[in-house]
Amino acid sequence: MASAALRIFLISAMINNTLPTRIERPAMPQDDQTLDATAVPDAPSYVPPQALTLRINGAEHQLNIEPRVTLLDALREVTHLTGTKKGCDRGQCGACTVLVDGQRINSCLTLAVMHDGREITTVEGLAHEGEPHPMQQAFMDCDGFQCGYCTPGQLCSAVALLDEVKQHQASALTEGQQLEPGQLSDDEIRERMSGNLCRCGAYPNIVKAIRSVVLRQA
Repeated sequence: MASAALRIFLISAMINNTLPTRIERPAMPQDDQTLDATAVPDAPSYVPPQALTLRINGAEHQLNIEPRVTLLDALREVTHLTGTKKGCDRGQCGACTVLVDGQRINSCLTLAVMHDGREITTVEGLAHEGEPHPMQQAFMDCDGFQCGYCTPGQLCSAVALLDEVKQHQASALTEGQQLEPGQLSDDEIRERMSGNLCRCGAYPNIVKAIRSVVLRQA
C-alpha cells in the first residue's frame, strides 16, 4: 500500500513539475575555518609529586607522590604495608578494604592525596600490643579463610561492621530499624559483608566468626 502511494505521488509530482531538480548541499567551511579533528586541548606533560602525610596504624608517613597514585598503591608500593591486597582493582571484590577515620572504604578507588592527615587502619594495625584483634582470633578459631588472599579486607570490613551497627547505621535489610549488635541475624551479617568476595567460598565460617564476636560483645 505504501509503495503504491509513493508511485502515485512521484507521478503526480512529475506531471506538475514539482520535483526538485537540484539538491542543495550545506556550504563547506573555508580553509581557514576547517576544524582539525585530531586537535586536542594541551595537557600538562608532567604533574609534580605532592607532599602529604598519611597517618597509618598510628604512625605518620611523610610521602611525596604523584596525585594520581591510589591509596592502595601508596600503602603497598610506598609504605610497603602489603597486607592490603590488590584484587580486581575496580572496587568490586573488597580485598583492598581499609578503614579511614573508622569507615571502611575500597582503597583502590580513592587517591592517596585525598586522605592527607586522616587516620588510616590496615590489617596490620588491627592487633594491639602483639595480641590479635578479637575478629582476627575469631577468624582463626572458626576457620574463616582458606587461601587468605581476601582475609585482610574481610577483617577490616567485619571490624567496621560492628562499629556501624553500634552507630545505628542502616543496611538494606534494617528498613530504618536501629539494631543493637546482639540483634544481628546471619542474613544481616551477610548483607553487610556483601561487598567482600571470597573466591574460596568460606562464607559460612566468615559469618560464624563474626557471629562469635557479636555474641561476646553483646
